[in-house]
Amino acid sequence: MKIKLPGNNAGKVFSTGNGTDQGAGNSKGSGAGASAGGGIANRMKNFKGGGKTAVFLIILLLLIRTAAGGFYRVDEQEAAVVTMFGNVIRTDSAGLYFKIPWIQQVTKVDTTIHGTGIGYAIDDDGQEFTVDTEGIMITSDFNLIDIDFYMEYRVSDPVAYLFNSKEPEYILKNIALAAIRSTVIDFTVDDAMTTGKAQIQALVKQKMQEELTARNIGLQIVNITVQDAEPPTEEIVRAFKAVETAKQGKDTAINNANKYRNEQIPAAEANADKIQQNAEAQKTARIAEAEGQVARFNAMYKEYANSPLITKQRLFYETMEDVLPELKVIISDGETQTMYPLESFSSVTESAAEEGN
Repeated sequence: MKIKLPGNNAGKVFSTGNGTDQGAGNSKGSGAGASAGGGIANRMKNFKGGGKTAVFLIILLLLIRTAAGGFYRVDEQEAAVVTMFGNVIRTDSAGLYFKIPWIQQVTKVDTTIHGTGIGYAIDDDGQEFTVDTEGIMITSDFNLIDIDFYMEYRVSDPVAYLFNSKEPEYILKNIALAAIRSTVIDFTVDDAMTTGKAQIQALVKQKMQEELTARNIGLQIVNITVQDAEPPTEEIVRAFKAVETAKQGKDTAINNANKYRNEQIPAAEANADKIQQNAEAQKTARIAEAEGQVARFNAMYKEYANSPLITKQRLFYETMEDVLPELKVIISDGETQTMYPLESFSSVTESAAEEGN
């Protein structure tokens, strides 16, 4: 009887019969095991050969893909800037080119003509709407005007466009607004809305070209045209009138202040001159009076030095002449009992004199 055991004993046959059967079984088992071992070895050899082929195919595909990724195409309306380690290597125009993969980078720039509005914009639905902060300007005759422009531009220098500024389009729009405002301010509102449009366009374009050349942001102005010019909205007109009214009020207040100043300053100057002249006159009079008193005193002192008694009497009499007319004088010898005022005698004497005449 023959028994096959699973597992590690697979391929081994055990016999429970006689020795002949057992020997035959062993011989057959040994042949089957050798056949199985040879199949596994062949399969391992085949797997190793197939693995090398697969790796080779993968590497080949990667090389082909890498080489294919190094090629790039530049269209007619584009320019390509090739950089390596942050440095510009070259600028390519239309055509097929190759770059070193993973080392060189290519940035494509659209060189077609682009257009944008100034003073108005277009929403997603294609509807235009006014941008008051851009379109409303002041003219040389101090009026407001709502003027819109359409600007066309293109990239003239791809390298400068990419590396000389962060937002070249934003800078371009600010340059356009500055050029427009500095030009419109030199025209009256009537000229800006009628006959002066062509001249305004030419001057704005010239100023923008000069500024773009100085800034070197890689953009070039192609054309700029006036789309529309009209008076601003009623709200802005009212605000402008309010400003004009305030300005007129300011001018009136200034004129009144100047008038008051022109009236008051001459009066104050005349009053100051008058006060100064009076002071000078008083000074001169006081000085003359003092000098006269000094001279009189000196003369009197000279006479007093020559005749002291006579001078004293004269001074006494002069003083009494000044004092007596205001007094009632009574003359007495000190022993008379009755006192008679002096003025009664003078009045009797005057009456007698009148009767005698």
